[in-house]
This record gives sequence, structure tokens and C-alpha cells, in this order.
Amino acid sequence: MIEAVERRLEQYICSLEQPFVAELYRKLPHGKRLRAKLILYIAGETNEAVKLASIVELIHAASLLHDDVIDDAMLRRSKPSINAVYGNKISIMLGDILYSKGFSELTMLDSKIAQIVSNAVTKLSIGELHDVEMSKEFNCDKDKYLDMIYGKTASLIEASAWSAALLCGKSAQNYRLYGRNLGLAFQMIDDLLDITSSSEVLGKPALHDFSEGKTTLLYIYLYNVLDSEKKIKLKSLHKKTLLDSEAGWILEEMEKNGILSKCYMDAKLLIDEAVSLMSYENEPKLVAIAKEMIDRNF
Repeated sequence: MIEAVERRLEQYICSLEQPFVAELYRKLPHGKRLRAKLILYIAGETNEAVKLASIVELIHAASLLHDDVIDDAMLRRSKPSINAVYGNKISIMLGDILYSKGFSELTMLDSKIAQIVSNAVTKLSIGELHDVEMSKEFNCDKDKYLDMIYGKTASLIEASAWSAALLCGKSAQNYRLYGRNLGLAFQMIDDLLDITSSSEVLGKPALHDFSEGKTTLLYIYLYNVLDSEKKIKLKSLHKKTLLDSEAGWILEEMEKNGILSKCYMDAKLLIDEAVSLMSYENEPKLVAIAKEMIDRNF
């Protein structure tokens, strides 16, 4: 099913008639194509669904190119990122080209669907901006964190499920909420993996997010249970390249206070609601996607 999306993506890139752009695009790792799968599972492998899925994946790829520049990321899915190999300018311009091509093709779709996807991209960009701004100082506001990850991650997943439902006449509100919950949980799990996965699996050092200035939900919860002295210590480590002893202290405090389990349960509650919605809609593939995201050991 996903092969039709890959073929359409290739057609979009080839239609630009720019060999260097095509060369760069082919170096991008495909990932799991989560957003495309959601669209095709919901709307079926119709021509319009394949178009929508391909457009969303173009936009997602563009956002990752910009994200890697913002984060100074040298790896993307364990492979050298475009900015690491070709520099930030090339990465930004390739992202702009993919965004532009995606929006150009988006205008060919139904106006309601085009509006949903384009609004999601605006939210995504605002979420990225908030992420950058929030990294300047330690954030202990859970609501600010949730608003940021909704924009940065969940908004495009929500739009994918929502627009796909509209495309085929299904219950838009249930699919929209499913996509929103899936996106929020996706980012929460990603934040958990920054703590629990090895450097080899992550393709970056563990606790890298905190060193980069990101105060994810885990650190917010940890801060709120520490005494005054330990609160000061945790804040002092923010945006710092951590010594092994400092990273060890953070991990020890998280373990002692059950922080990983608390964050996991937040994600699981979102997934449980998503599973319930798609069980009601008789969507076993969408139920499986949600369960696969949460059924893992930390």
C-alpha cells in the first residue's frame, strides 16, 4: 500500500527537473511513514488518498530538515543528516523546496482538506518556535509543554487522520481526536526514549534533550517532586553537557520518584482513548498502530 505513496513522491520530485534536489531527496531516510499509513488506512488506497498522503509526507520531510538545523543534529535515524553532510544552507533550502512543492500540490485537493493541512503546518511552525524559545530557560509549566508538542508533533498527525476521514466521509471528529492523541503520545514516548535508550539506539547521547535545553515532561515532573536544594541542582544542569555523575544523579532521582512510569501512564491514557475510538469505528489497523506505540518496555 505504501509503495503507491513512494512512487507519487518520486514523481513529485522528478517533476521539479532538478537533479541535485532529486539526489538530496533520495538521501533522506523514509522512516515509518506513519502519517501516510494513517491516511491510507482511513481513506483507502484511492488516488486522492495517495495524493494527500504524499503531500503530508513531503511536508513532514521538510519539517525534519529544518528541525535538524535548529537542533544541530548530525544524525537522522542513525544516518548522517543532510545538514551534517551538505551544511545548514542546503538543508534549509531543500526543506523550503519540499514545503513549496507540498503546498503547490495541496492546492489541487478539496479546499477544506487543504485548509486543515495548511493550518496544521502553521501550528507545526509555531510549535517549533515555542520549542526554541522554551529551550532558553528551564520550563516547569506542563501546559506550555503540552501546547508546544501539540503544535510541533501532534498537529500534523491530527490533520492527517482528520482530513483522511473527510476524504472518505467517515466521522471526522473521532479520527481527529485519535490523531491528536496519537501525536501527543508519540512525542511523550520519544521524550521517554531520550532517557531510556542507549546512545547507539538513539543515534545521539542519552539525556541529549536536556543538554540541548529541552525541558520535557519528565523533567517537569521531576522538578515538582524535588526539595528546594535538589530543584536548584536540577536547574543548574539545564543546557549543560552532563558529566556521567550528573546524568547518573538525574536518572537515579527519576527512578526513585517513579517519573518514567508517571510519564508513560500519561501517554498510555491518550493511547487508551485512541484505541477506544478506533475500536468503536472498527479500525483494527489504527488500533494496532496505537498499541504498537505504547506496548514496549522502558
